[in-house]
Amino acid sequence: LNEAAILAARKSEKAITNVDLYEAINKVIMGPQKKSRLVTETDKRITAYHESGHAILARLLPHCDPVQEVSIIPRGSAGGYTLTRPDDDNQYLSKAKLLDDIVMTYGGRVAEELIIKDISSGASSDIKVATERARKMVTEWGMSDRVGPVNYGDNEQVFIGRDYETRAGYSDQTAATIDEEVQRIIKEAHQKAVDLLIANKNLLDNMARLLIERETIYQDEVDLIMEGKDVKEIMAYMDQRDKERAENPFKRAEEFANAKAKESIKPAAPATPAAPAAPDAPSAPDATSAGNETTGDAPAMPTVGDKEDRGDKQE
Repeated sequence: LNEAAILAARKSEKAITNVDLYEAINKVIMGPQKKSRLVTETDKRITAYHESGHAILARLLPHCDPVQEVSIIPRGSAGGYTLTRPDDDNQYLSKAKLLDDIVMTYGGRVAEELIIKDISSGASSDIKVATERARKMVTEWGMSDRVGPVNYGDNEQVFIGRDYETRAGYSDQTAATIDEEVQRIIKEAHQKAVDLLIANKNLLDNMARLLIERETIYQDEVDLIMEGKDVKEIMAYMDQRDKERAENPFKRAEEFANAKAKESIKPAAPATPAAPAAPDAPSAPDATSAGNETTGDAPAMPTVGDKEDRGDKQE
């Protein structure tokens, strides 16, 4: 929030908006934007297709995190970036998610192969990240059926006079098996990325064109591209959104809060019909008059005098 407040103050804004918050998060994670850097049209096209490959695969693969932002503006050491953020705070990584993440990581390299018909050094960090993740899957996390649930990741470091040498605690045959499994994971991920991007080449072209025109897009624009919307239609939507944001920077937050408020108000449950009343039970006779009055056809109880008279007659 402090960084967002500084950015808002530099633009003479009266309040912190979501745009300021997004920019503050990205600045902390990856560094400030380098809009002053001169980027050639060739590099811009390569970066646009590279980042589009990442974003398209992140949306197509079921276990990847949602795409938050895609940009071809240089930031830090990167020529562009695709930012994904999870919806929850899961602590553990499943095998399916790790494999999908590796496929998504190769999306930039594959997009260059398919569209540019050449490969560049821009995917060097992607290759490094994907290879390290695949090796950990095999040697530390037990996610290779061939190697099994055995930890081969802890290597011993031995001091040899001037430097440390890493000594593996397993045989050369096991090391070859590990290398083969890492190669298998990488090759399968690369081929899956190729198949998906070939099948969705129109989405790849539309996103790259939009990035070249606007340089930065967010989740709404990515959703519209995945729905098959035209680039001109998406640009008109972006212009309208920017206009509404200038008039009321908090309109979207207000709509979100109102939607949440409506969800929290649950409709009243229908009233349950009352049970039928039980028939009235006959009332008991009054105790004060039971000795002298009769009810119905019941015979009257004899009095003391009657007993004496009856006794005289028996005699």
